[in-house]
Parts: sequence; structure tokens; C-alpha cells
Amino acid sequence: MSKLTGVQPNKKHLMINGEKVETAKYAPLFSPFSGEEIAQIAMADKAQTEKAIDAAYASRYLMAKMPAYKRAEILEKAASLLIEKADEAAEIITLESSKPIMFSKAEVARTIETYKFSAEEAKRIHGETIPFDAASGGVGRSGYTLREPIGVIGAITPFNFPMNLVAHKVGPAIAAGNTIVLKPASQTPLSALFIAEIFEEAGLPPGVLNVVTGPGSIVGEEIVRNDRVSMVTFTGSPEVGIGIRNRAGLKKTTLELGSNSALIIDKDTDIDKVMDRCIMGAFSNQGQVCISLQRIYAHEDVYEEFTQKFVQAANRLKIGDPFEPDTYISSLISKGEADRVLGWIEETNSTKADIAAGGKLQNGVLEPTIITNADHDLKVSCQEAFAPIVVVNKFSSIEEAVKQVNHSRFGLQAGIYTNNVKHALYASQELHVGGVIINDVPTYRVDQMPYGGVKESGTGREGIKYAVEEMTEMKLVVWNHN
Repeated sequence: MSKLTGVQPNKKHLMINGEKVETAKYAPLFSPFSGEEIAQIAMADKAQTEKAIDAAYASRYLMAKMPAYKRAEILEKAASLLIEKADEAAEIITLESSKPIMFSKAEVARTIETYKFSAEEAKRIHGETIPFDAASGGVGRSGYTLREPIGVIGAITPFNFPMNLVAHKVGPAIAAGNTIVLKPASQTPLSALFIAEIFEEAGLPPGVLNVVTGPGSIVGEEIVRNDRVSMVTFTGSPEVGIGIRNRAGLKKTTLELGSNSALIIDKDTDIDKVMDRCIMGAFSNQGQVCISLQRIYAHEDVYEEFTQKFVQAANRLKIGDPFEPDTYISSLISKGEADRVLGWIEETNSTKADIAAGGKLQNGVLEPTIITNADHDLKVSCQEAFAPIVVVNKFSSIEEAVKQVNHSRFGLQAGIYTNNVKHALYASQELHVGGVIINDVPTYRVDQMPYGGVKESGTGREGIKYAVEEMTEMKLVVWNHN
């Protein structure tokens, strides 16, 4: 039985300066799977968003002066508390997003790791010594660099990993000694509010982490516009990200945007060995993953075998209630998203493309869908589906495959399965993406690695060490010995 049954909606308030703040308006939050109302969410106005920024701005000196060991202790304590409450955290993710519980539990485990990495990186923020006498004008001088916190960070997070992608912004921000105003996605605010309570219990001072729920046109706009916010870190669509970049002025921005990640399967690949990874890459979290496997290019020698086995494996996946332990695919985040994707599938009917699996709703859940022989200009090929859809086409040479992968306005990650070292090296050099994954799917990510893309996939890098660099300013100190 679903854990949604009998849920009593309760009011969820803003978290500003360590206090729960009520608002004039609340909006109902509904389960994407059952349609039941699960909470009433506070809708902040411009003044309340400013109040959250005020609190973060007032706390910035406190955090900047907090010793590294103390910042690390708070992050370690938060990770420990999350371990104790891991089951509750996973249920919250599934409740608000309809992510199958098996994937929600995996997300919580990654979130714990992300905060642990943040605690470790808090102790490793340092600069370097500069050999000034390498220049004739530098004799008698020495210098070094420091990294100082940037100040108030505005964090705008998406729905698809509502706990771990919050951690990728909050964790390094705290590690670096910054304060945060966090606007979570409208569909998944419960995870962010849960984490705010964990940090309060972990000893984070009031005003350091402020959570402001409400419409992006009000809350997000004020975060981007307000001069006291020094940096905006955003994960979401290219359209919104480009708008943020255009309005941010001199603010620093890290933008993790869209993708339609591709995988090359070379002719020497053992298809049976890679099948489970391809299924995970294409269909985990309903394909609502920035690096979800959306395009597969299989060598013509293995194309038929791969496609046949891929379809069989996809058809075996369990669809339905996200709280069932063996459910693999549940509802997309909204009915509107399901309608959009069905429209994209419908577009293929007037072309040579074939729907080899899925393509329909099953009790409101989109079936895992595999499309073959799809032209590049179809939406399912060239845009970001963010759904359980994957396109499979064939190639005859590695150069052709790489060219097809690069034929995209996105460039987040790409993968290649091959036993040919020359092909692996060629792909690693020629694929125009932020990350090349050799002998695995592009959906691979561990939380300490540098993560980000090129082209319309964004700017800057996440991954704790790399995010800390983005969230600090470099200062040069020069000593004149004369």
C-alpha cells in the first residue's frame, strides 16, 4: 500500500534567520503519482525574500570568521543526523517527487556523502606561494594567495534530485564560510525544509541557511536582482539559466543546465555486460536526470542485438506506485510534462522512426520508451526529453559516431563502450562535452568529481572542491622585504 494513503496536509513555512515564518498565501502541494494533497507550501513575497537576504547578509561576517574545523564539525554533524533519519528523508523525496523509493534511498546515501565531502573540503581551502623573484621586478618580495568566502549565495535548485542537488550548493557554501538563500523547486520544497531543520539541529547559526519557497518570478527574481547576493548557483533549464546570466550583472554565476547525453557502443562491446547500465542510464528516476542517457549510437555490427535486448530489458521494468520497493518507473513530475513528452512521441509517427518499446501512458505513468531510426531534428533527438525516452541509432565508424554525439546544442557528459584504446582516446579528445565516461554510461556521477558542461549545458563546475573554488574569491598578499 502506498505511504500516501491517509497523509494529512500540513502547512510548511519559510525558514528565515532560524525561524519559521508564515506567509499571507499558501499553495497546495500534490503528489505527482496519486494526485493527493500532501502539504500547504508558503508562498513568499518580495519583502519576505528580501528579509531572507537581509538575514544571510547580516550573518556573513560570522560565517567568514568561523574556523574551518567548526564549519567541518557542523557539516559532519548534519551528515550524521541524516544517517539517523535516512528512511524518513527517502520517503520525503518519494512523497513530493514520485521518485521510486529505491532511487530515493540512493539519493539520500549520496547526499550524506556530499556533506561528508564538504566537511573534508572545509579543512582544505588554501592558496599558494608565488615565486616573485621569477621576475626581475620581484626580487626582494614574496607573495601568496588566500581564498575568502564570497558572501551571500543565492541557490536555486531543481526537482529531480531535491536533496542531493541542494547539498551540492549548501555543502560547499558552508564549507567555504558563506551564507545561503535557498529557493527549492516548487514541486519539491519538503526536502529543502527538512535539510534546513537538520542543519539547525547540527548547530548552524541562524541566518546562515534561509529557505524561501514560492514562485520563481518573485523569489528567484529577487535573488538574482538583489545587490547583496554575491553569487547565484542554479540548476535547471537553459532558458531560465540564460535569463539569470543576462540579469545577474557582475554577480558570479554557476549554471548547470540542460543536456541530451549520448552513448557510443563500439562493435567489440559485450552487450550483455552493458545492458543493466544502459537501462539505469536511460530510465532511472523516469529519465529526469541531467545526464540521463537519451541517445545511443550502436555500431552496425551490434545494433540489432543491442536493440533487441534493450527492448526486452525495458519491457521487464516495473511501473507504478513509487513506494513499492521494486518499482522502477513512476510518474513524471507533472501531468503537463507527460503531455509534452507524449506530443514529442506523436511527432515521430509521421517520420521513418519506429517506437520499439513503450510510447504510452500506463495508469498515468509513461512507459519506458525506445525509439529507433529517429532523425536528428526530431525533438526526442535534439532537445532534452527529461523523461524515460531513449533514441537508438546505428553508426559504421567511430568518427561518424563522435560527429553525431557532437551534433547537439548541449555538452554535459557522453560515454563510450569500447575495447579499442585508439577509439577511447579519440572519443576522449574529440567529444565536445564537460565529461567523457569511458566504458560506462554518461549518467555516471560521483559527488566529488568536477561536474559541468559546455555549450548550452552551462558554465562553472560543481563537485565539492570545484564548487568551493567558485564560491570563494582569490586575494593576493605581497610582502616587500626591502
